[in-house]
Amino acid sequence: MSAESTTPGPGANVKVLRVQRGWLQDHLAARSGMSKSMLGKIERGERPLTQGMGAALSNAFGITLDELLGQSPVAPGEEDRLKELRSVMRRFDLPTDEPVRAELLEQGLTELFRLRGDADLAGVTQRLPGLLRRVQDHAHATGLPEHWARVADVYSAVYWLAARHRWMTLAELAVVKQRQAAERADALTRAVAARDEAGTFLNGGDFAGGLAVVDHAVVEVESTLSGRARSLGLGLLHLRGMTLAGRLADRKTAQRHIVAALKAAEVVDTDVNVNGMHFGPENTATHVVATNADLNRHADALEAGERYLREGPTLPATRIGPLHMNVARSKLALGDRDGAVDSLADAWKATPQMAKVHPTFQELSRVLVSLHKRSNPKVSALAKRAGIAL
Repeated sequence: MSAESTTPGPGANVKVLRVQRGWLQDHLAARSGMSKSMLGKIERGERPLTQGMGAALSNAFGITLDELLGQSPVAPGEEDRLKELRSVMRRFDLPTDEPVRAELLEQGLTELFRLRGDADLAGVTQRLPGLLRRVQDHAHATGLPEHWARVADVYSAVYWLAARHRWMTLAELAVVKQRQAAERADALTRAVAARDEAGTFLNGGDFAGGLAVVDHAVVEVESTLSGRARSLGLGLLHLRGMTLAGRLADRKTAQRHIVAALKAAEVVDTDVNVNGMHFGPENTATHVVATNADLNRHADALEAGERYLREGPTLPATRIGPLHMNVARSKLALGDRDGAVDSLADAWKATPQMAKVHPTFQELSRVLVSLHKRSNPKVSALAKRAGIAL
């Protein structure tokens, strides 16, 4: 739906959905608990739609948050790959008789995680079906927990790809299969699976439900893991917890998860790749920036985000791109429109494929183009990237 609009972005969908239902702004504002003034600004592109506002509005419409934000279209040539991927997922417990070379499998996994870190969505899409089939065959052949952990790792990549595009049917199927593989693996892999399961609640706008999943998984980690593995599992879960609490505007719960994540990061000491994801002091810092922005603590978010970027980040692009978007959110909220445009340009430079489909990039672009009434080459470039007609 938003792909057909001359002003794409999640906020543009709000008016489309409201008009489709024949509702006046007063009616939608009352159902969502939002002021009519704020609703009008969102629809006109004068204020960005936040995920928290989006959850309230999707509730009012009787749909999920991902439906309000809109799915990204499947790129030309990728439909066959996704059909193949779904077929492999359905055949989770039906291995083929094809031989698997362990050394080539490890090379494939390394390449997949590199592509994920680079936010190369097209590359991940191309490699997932064949790699998932081989890793499942290998796990069935050996029955070893470490090989089932690899299956769960690949399903985590499927979830990541689907969530980026808001293909939530695929994302939810992926976390079901990820959990099945994790149950045959180990406690740390189960913690990662719970993190991704909570992510589907995040994507759907059920932030309280996602927090319940996180809290349950934290209890399991505390009772089953020890040492560094315990800190890794808890850290990944608390990162998800702070994001969910931030979207819920629950400052107390968000702070609890922030403190716990920082404590775990101190134990881990340096950022490491955990089942295809990163945890440590740096990734914790980027999540704190995002959560502060969600909680409208924009001065804190901006100061921390810019300090981190000055210090020379070592995280992969998949984390740096969203960080630039969150810095842009806070700059815009604090009145620095030109700075927000520059930060979105940095986000595009870091992760062009992710930025193209990311709802925050789409929405901030829509608002910035709407607010700039004068000629500005940077805004023109931003509009072109976001597909907005000037």
